[in-house]
Amino acid sequence: MITVIQKNYDNIPINQKEVLRYLGIKNLNPDTEKLLKTAYNEFDEGAVYKVCYAELPIKITDDNCDFSAFSFKSKDLAKNLSGTERVIVFGATIGIGIDRLINKYSKISPALAVVLDAVGSERIEALCDKFCEDISLEYGNLKPRFSAGYGDLPIEKQKEIFLLLGCDKKIGLTLNDSYIMSPSKSVTAFVGIIND
Repeated sequence: MITVIQKNYDNIPINQKEVLRYLGIKNLNPDTEKLLKTAYNEFDEGAVYKVCYAELPIKITDDNCDFSAFSFKSKDLAKNLSGTERVIVFGATIGIGIDRLINKYSKISPALAVVLDAVGSERIEALCDKFCEDISLEYGNLKPRFSAGYGDLPIEKQKEIFLLLGCDKKIGLTLNDSYIMSPSKSVTAFVGIIND
């Protein structure tokens, strides 16, 4: 039986340098600074940081990755997970609030909507980084995370991940028929646990 664990985070500091990178901006001007402050305040109101995850065994044969619960044929995933016997598979989201804010401001302040989108991208990456940092304390060294849609691992494979983790019930993360996640600022990924 596979145990799925849910983890919530209260607050993860914003890395403004990363937000600016997503915006493609090197130097801050007063207008952008004002937009950033507004975006941070707006986002903070309904911020959620949720993750659900499970530990799975992994057996790799050529380019076949057998996780016991399901198996994927992917040369790139097999390469990423080589040298591991266990894997953390997870789903993470910062919630629907950011989608609502982007939608709201795209009509009344497109510039703020763009900044909010960059903040959302930084926030989901920060959540994934924080989660991986936390589980590395428990499991030891980890491989870089790898998601469906990277390399030769089809995006459709997310369906099995969603079914296994019960992302909809655990963290409110759903997948539509086109394999697009809602909320949009969400991630599913594999993280290999490096054998000691």
